[in-house]
Amino acid sequence: MMQNRSFFGSLPPITKNLIIINFLLWFATITLPRVGVDLVDLLGLHYFQSSKFNAVQLVTYMFMHDPNSISHVFFNMFSVFMFGRTLEAAWGSKRFLFYYITTGIGAGLVQEVFWYVLLHDQIAMVAANIGWEATQLQLNQLVTIGASGAVFGILLAFGMLFPNIPLYLMFIPVPIKAKYFVIGYGLIELFFGISGIQSSVAHFAHLGGMLFGLFLILYWKKKGIGNNGRFF
Repeated sequence: MMQNRSFFGSLPPITKNLIIINFLLWFATITLPRVGVDLVDLLGLHYFQSSKFNAVQLVTYMFMHDPNSISHVFFNMFSVFMFGRTLEAAWGSKRFLFYYITTGIGAGLVQEVFWYVLLHDQIAMVAANIGWEATQLQLNQLVTIGASGAVFGILLAFGMLFPNIPLYLMFIPVPIKAKYFVIGYGLIELFFGISGIQSSVAHFAHLGGMLFGLFLILYWKKKGIGNNGRFF
């Protein structure tokens, strides 16, 4: 007997639930401020010296997106849909979820290191001039949100597992092999991060997701863990 399956019903469970949860939380970020609850401020990743920092934010920040525009959450979840479902089918749900969360946490840690290197001396100087309490008010403004670090980890994994699959990109009529797409995207992020272009975007967090993804995949390869999801 043939069964009709809905769009979401055809998706593997982790991919499907990641998309649903991210959109539900995005909707919450635009509605809850009406009752005085700012989810971005509570669950977004703050600088570790900020009074608003909580270690749990290293996980929760990747489920927060810009409440002022749907494009942030849409494009991140579109990437999860396009590439995550293939990885989940290859690895299995538990291993895919472990990879997703690990690369997201790794991206957050890299962002914290970037902030520290960039701002440590400046923070010390400001604190000496105006006091630590006043400095805290400025530190509390530093916050990172979004699933992009985990998404870049997904892109890295897809490029390593399926390097020769052609990808057709918007405005580019010629297919690009996945491995070249990932390398090119990584180099662009590195350029943006070093140059300071698009300074409002956490480029080093994106690179952190790819870096932690690379370490994890190489570790699995060293341990002889294949692509059949038998990690757990």
